Amino acid sequence: MPTKTRRPKPEEPRGRPSVRTRSTRPSRKRADVALLLEEARRAGLLDGDRTEHLSFRAPKALIEAAKRASGVTRPTELGLLALAMLAQPDPTARFLQATHGRLGEDHALDY
Repeated sequence: MPTKTRRPKPEEPRGRPSVRTRSTRPSRKRADVALLLEEARRAGLLDGDRTEHLSFRAPKALIEAAKRASGVTRPTELGLLALAMLAQPDPTARFLQATHGRLGEDHALDY
């Protein structure tokens, strides 16, 4: 059976620590998650009883990467976050649809 070798940890930079440290990332991620879930709640997407059941198998690496990226630790919270992200309308798409075919007043086409 092959054995796994550990990679050596990179040395910590000397001097003043950078502004983005590990301790600030999770709190910012948690704030983003909270904001997204709050928007879903305001849209009425989280109202009512939790009567629907969703179950599926996913690769462990995908789940772990999603947890790291979002700061979420529980599978249920991760599922709600993923569904809330999919259910929220994309403001960029809405803007592009509303302004399709229109140019700004100062825009001139040169032919």
